[in-house]
Amino acid sequence: MRHAVLAGSRHLTYLEAGEPDGRALVLLHGFPLTADMWREQLAAPPHGWRVLAPDFAGFGGCDDHGGESVSLDDYAGDVLTWLGRLGVQQIVLAGLSMGGYVALALARLAPERLDALVLADTKAPADSDEARAGRDRMLDTLGEHGTDGVAAEMLPKLLGATTRSNRPQLVAEVRSLILPNPPDGVRRGILRLRGRPDATAVLPRIGVPTLVLVGEEDEVTPPKDARALATAIPQATLETLPGAGHLSNLEAPSRFNAALHRFLATV
Repeated sequence: MRHAVLAGSRHLTYLEAGEPDGRALVLLHGFPLTADMWREQLAAPPHGWRVLAPDFAGFGGCDDHGGESVSLDDYAGDVLTWLGRLGVQQIVLAGLSMGGYVALALARLAPERLDALVLADTKAPADSDEARAGRDRMLDTLGEHGTDGVAAEMLPKLLGATTRSNRPQLVAEVRSLILPNPPDGVRRGILRLRGRPDATAVLPRIGVPTLVLVGEEDEVTPPKDARALATAIPQATLETLPGAGHLSNLEAPSRFNAALHRFLATV
């Protein structure tokens, strides 16, 4: 069941599981999905934890900001506003892909709020010129074919070869998580991704325990990107998940959850 809080006239929506009085674990979703991508983690909350998964602006049930000026920091600011509405101060923050970019933005904007950090299938650098050109092509696809076109283009990249070969039902399920998102929310998400800042300088300043997770078959942010994160963050450890691609939390949920729970037991 989705919950919502008001921020002015905007609805900020989220999913929740675990213990209401437990420590807060916040899960930030990837593009172009919603908080529902964390269903395997929400279904198995670690003992003593309150697990919270917000939708980003324009995705799921979350209203976007007005105007055409967009920034990745919009998402980070919404997370802080939403936590304020819930009365949550200290968190362990986990983000996958785009969610990892937002997690790094929060490490820059509000490092005092973080007790620990989990970065899954993500990276620190901004888009290259080639990647920005790819975003432009995706905007064209969205304009011509809607969210369905974006889903068709992205699905082969989001899931690893093992998943695509052995678990066709998961391919269909991920597609079903993408399609309900409105085209304008997807468009503004692409613009935020294309214009996001380079977070490399943030990494050495992260002063909390950090778990870096990556699917062995991730082609979007491959294991070399994960190694770069783990090398640059002072208190980082790295775990690679066999048989998983970019959506490692859905492709290898048991391994992902085990690694996450082990890490949480130490922080």
